[in-house]
Amino acid sequence: MALSDGAHATTEDFSYFTLRRRGRTKKPATSAFGISCTRQMDASKLLNRPADVTRSTVQKALVVVAESPHLFGHLREKLSMVTGAWFAQRDFTDVEILKKFQESLSVNLQDTEDDRDTYLGLSLRELIYEYKHQTLVLFKCCLLQPKMLFFGSRCERLCMMQFSLISLIPGLLRRLEDCADPDFDSYAESFVKPTSLKTSERTSLLSYMGLPIQIFGKGSLFGPYTPLQQLDVLADHGTRSYIVGSTNSLLLQQKDRYSDILINLDESTVNITSPSLRTALALSTADRRWIDFLTQTVTSTWDPMNPSRPNTFAYMGSEEFIRLQFEEYLLALLASVRYHLYLTCDPTASASSHPQTHQHTDPDPIVDFNPDWLSAWQTTSSYALFHASTDPHLFDIVEPRHPTAGQFSIDDIQRRIAQQIQTLHLDDRIATTKESLNKRLQTGREKVGTAVNKVWGDIEAFREAQRRKAAENATSEKDGGGAVVSPSRSSSITSFSSPTTTTTTPEQTPPISRFTAAAARAPDLATAQASVAAAGQRAGAYMSSWGTWAAEKRKGWGGSRGAAVAPEKIAEEQRSPRKAKSREARGGDGIGRLDA
Repeated sequence: MALSDGAHATTEDFSYFTLRRRGRTKKPATSAFGISCTRQMDASKLLNRPADVTRSTVQKALVVVAESPHLFGHLREKLSMVTGAWFAQRDFTDVEILKKFQESLSVNLQDTEDDRDTYLGLSLRELIYEYKHQTLVLFKCCLLQPKMLFFGSRCERLCMMQFSLISLIPGLLRRLEDCADPDFDSYAESFVKPTSLKTSERTSLLSYMGLPIQIFGKGSLFGPYTPLQQLDVLADHGTRSYIVGSTNSLLLQQKDRYSDILINLDESTVNITSPSLRTALALSTADRRWIDFLTQTVTSTWDPMNPSRPNTFAYMGSEEFIRLQFEEYLLALLASVRYHLYLTCDPTASASSHPQTHQHTDPDPIVDFNPDWLSAWQTTSSYALFHASTDPHLFDIVEPRHPTAGQFSIDDIQRRIAQQIQTLHLDDRIATTKESLNKRLQTGREKVGTAVNKVWGDIEAFREAQRRKAAENATSEKDGGGAVVSPSRSSSITSFSSPTTTTTTPEQTPPISRFTAAAARAPDLATAQASVAAAGQRAGAYMSSWGTWAAEKRKGWGGSRGAAVAPEKIAEEQRSPRKAKSREARGGDGIGRLDA
């Protein structure tokens, strides 16, 4: 109990638990309450390392056992300082500081009637801020005495939430003598019904109204921190109800067996596994209106740096303000229950038949508190004790009316819609969907970027390869001494190959497109080499045929060089001088042109 599961994960942690105290002379067995402060340190730092220290880390807990938990808030601070000082000595054999601390406890922590430190360290503001309208659900659930299981990874926070919840019942923290064992029932056995009332004294008023509501009696158990070793007590047939806490996740796997309602502090969720309990804990319109007012007050005065105090330093929203609101709600509830019983026993009774009842009271005010809740409460031992120990006419003392009773309005509809939307957890679902969508978009973006970069890399690699290949070809041609035949030269030679060859003029050449230009800027070297070789072959064939033709002409020139011109030809040229000039322009028989 002193060393909770998971305490090794923190530097300092606190555990709160209950113990069975054996009976003494003239005193029956009762409950005791323990608080422990757990710390750990490296074993190598010890000045005097005992033989039983075999691990690399030393973990110890300093425990204080008290008769009542109402001073735990004040005791926690002292226990933390003493434990820190004891560890700072780095010598656990020196226990002088522990002895002095024990002596001071008997002087400073005496049980007095003053309750100013009763609620120290139990923050109701945090409870309402985190659970909002579920806080009222948990409060009404405690009165029904179900099997309540709290789970959380931090032991101190786990225990503090349970103490905060039960402290909402006025006077209960001082009357927990039967909470450590389901067999204890001393409160009900020794209870005396009050016969007098002093309205000027708050204690007398609360006692006359049946407070505190004793939810821990026969068959009930309270264990702020309950280890796995006590699971047999929870599963026992004699244990009908309990409020316990655990830091071990194994209980989450068996929540249907060990709980009617599970409160997960790590996730801030309330899971009601019992269908009948879910119906009884449904909040009425007046309930929702009341808790929304309280939640709005806490939220509007919330200070993240100091959650236990309003940022306005005013009374509204403070711890005392919250306790007073819950006390007013509980007194109105008890008065409404008694008035409901009065109306049920005498159907003809009304507000007018009882002069001390307020005329503005509804015919049956229990409707504003959920009649299903009252039906469930009437089956519990706490209701039986309340019914036997209170006056039937409590509604004469406190008005039997819900604190926020009223007609159904548009604000109630808006509030109901907002709460229904909140129960759907749309924000969480949208956040999950948004996170998943962002992950998918990021993955797709990375894949597209990788593909684009790969394509551009391949293009750049291809261009670089083409540049290198062109440079190598140019270097090899330059070293070989070969002349590269230009396309223009090849065209001019081809035009004289034969009379039937068609010569393409620049005017007839089709315009070069962008794609042709792009291809010219990046030619295929193999195709270019093949074109140059073909042009060279055609040029060689042409030169060979031209040489053969010239040789034949030379033979003809040699035979006719001394021959005279015929008279008929001379006479014809004289008659037609234009034809002669035209023939000379064309080269005559080819002799003049070739000679030129």
